[in-house]
Amino acid sequence: MAESTPSPSDALLPPAMAAKAEALGVAKVRLPLLPLFLLAVLAGAFIALGAVFATTVTTGAAGTMSWGLARLLGGFVFSLGLILVVVAGAELFTGNNLIVMAWAGRKIGTGALLRNWIVVYLGNFTGALATVGIMLLTRQHEFAGGDVGRHAIAIAAHKCELEFVQAVALGAMGNALVCLAVWLCFSARSTTDKVLAIVFPITAFVAAGFEHSVANMYFVPSGILIAGDMDITVEGLSWGRFFASNLLPVTLGNILGGSGMVGAIYWLIYLRGRDADT
Repeated sequence: MAESTPSPSDALLPPAMAAKAEALGVAKVRLPLLPLFLLAVLAGAFIALGAVFATTVTTGAAGTMSWGLARLLGGFVFSLGLILVVVAGAELFTGNNLIVMAWAGRKIGTGALLRNWIVVYLGNFTGALATVGIMLLTRQHEFAGGDVGRHAIAIAAHKCELEFVQAVALGAMGNALVCLAVWLCFSARSTTDKVLAIVFPITAFVAAGFEHSVANMYFVPSGILIAGDMDITVEGLSWGRFFASNLLPVTLGNILGGSGMVGAIYWLIYLRGRDADT
């Protein structure tokens, strides 16, 4: 009996997903500087929009539902950010940690990898901060009698309270799930496939309280500036604490989780032997 030929609508299987991830990594590092930076700015803004959505929807949730359900709701709506990145097209630092698969197979050099990560990271930060500025102009933090703003401040303050090692671990787990969402999208044949692949891993990472550097580029600066605008003083909520206690360790954790816990593992499973034979 002849074997059936896979339909073009069938999802890709993991070995083909790995080859696709490697080829995409090569394509990403070859992007010219300006388009790469602008796509990164878009990604920072897209993730920030997910953060705006989550902050707004979970405002006041503590008084009406359990902590877990409130986190679940926040994670579900935060999925908007990665959906926009993947479907609309943008360059996200945390997702680009999977480029390590092309680097491990010696399809790209270390310099090309670092160039992509640095440019995209700075672009993401630019997009997130631009969104912070626009949101301040909207005065949206004054909605619900100022509860939206106070909730944003509380989120930012919590992130600045993390211990360094804790933040690294939370960042590793957070980007493992983000990169798994991106990895699942490599199997997708349609936009619907991509959306469904994204929602559950992203909801899980937010619900569990894990950390994401690009999201924090919005959450913490937004909380700091809103606190200043509302004349609210919160001990420990400062730019220094943001960079030293959150952004730095979370970024390191994100690289560990995305590159090490997802990218490197799948390269070892599906590509190492193949690359050795070619």
